[in-house]
Amino acid sequence: MARDISSLVIDSLCDQEGKVDSAVVGLYCDFLIQQEQTVTNIMGTILKQLVGRGDIPKYLREAFQEAKKNFGGRGPRLPELMEMLRKAIASLPQVFICLDALDECLPKHLPDLLGSLRDIVRESPKTRIFLTGRPHVTGDIQRYFAMAIVIPISPNMDDIRSYLEMRLGRDSEPEAMNDDLRADILRVILERTSDM
Repeated sequence: MARDISSLVIDSLCDQEGKVDSAVVGLYCDFLIQQEQTVTNIMGTILKQLVGRGDIPKYLREAFQEAKKNFGGRGPRLPELMEMLRKAIASLPQVFICLDALDECLPKHLPDLLGSLRDIVRESPKTRIFLTGRPHVTGDIQRYFAMAIVIPISPNMDDIRSYLEMRLGRDSEPEAMNDDLRADILRVILERTSDM
């Protein structure tokens, strides 16, 4: 459900992108690739999306060429990426950075990620951050963004019931489920969801 809301927000921002001179970048934090979603990789993805909109600036090409010369051809480190991000953002009238499912980020990376985003906003007031995540990351977000507006989202039980019925109706092996099992599945999932 939150993913759908996040998609709607991002779609709305992208629709406005052509009308208002702004850039929208986003990333979905994925539990399955947590180890790869380091702060450096996330900031690199944001930078790539920002500069992928047109010609790659000279300072960026030079920085990556310089990084290739290092041992093993390693990429730029976080401070270097942050400096490149500052330059890229400075060249744009408005930037929206959207990170979905922040709770899927490894807890050890979350402070550095939020600190990096806070630094971007401090240095570029025309940048807006949109974050989604489960309630347990709200405190972390509010520590780094004192002015954050938190909008709690609760599931609508009728929507969940409709979704479950639709999914159960599409079961590839309908003969494997009788009416009692179907009713039990709906009851248990709805009970557990309401306890959340």
